[in-house]
Amino acid sequence: MRKALTIVVTTVAMVVLSATAAFAQNPHFLRSSAGVDNSGNLVGSFRIAGLGNNETITVTLSADATAQYACFNNGGKHPSATNKETVTAPVSASGEFTSGKNGSVTGTLSTPPPGPGDFTCPPGQTMVFTFVEYDNVSITADTAEGTISADVPGTFTFGSLV
Repeated sequence: MRKALTIVVTTVAMVVLSATAAFAQNPHFLRSSAGVDNSGNLVGSFRIAGLGNNETITVTLSADATAQYACFNNGGKHPSATNKETVTAPVSASGEFTSGKNGSVTGTLSTPPPGPGDFTCPPGQTMVFTFVEYDNVSITADTAEGTISADVPGTFTFGSLV
């Protein structure tokens, strides 16, 4: 009787452990990409699979950015003076996404360029955002199984330096 009970308990334990391993999640990026929209914002898109059903995750888009702001007169000309400012700073945006029954999430995040800081223009001139460059772009996701990350290769620019 005792031997039979041991066999039953061992069999049940093996089935439970096998089922747990079969249902273990394996989050991973199927795709990740980035670009710049018509306003100079960095836009990152992604698809993550291997999540559980109806699992909510936090996804973050991050990059290093360099932006330039310059002063223009009322005639739309940039005086040759040194009245421009280049700002370098990290940028990021985060959002929560919930997987469906298939255990995947598709989404997009957007972050603006760094602001001009304390830079101002003299009277009669207007500050204009002229250029931004993003590099070291990455998309990370905090899942129930841990953090996963995808680096997006390339440098993404908008506008032109003055």
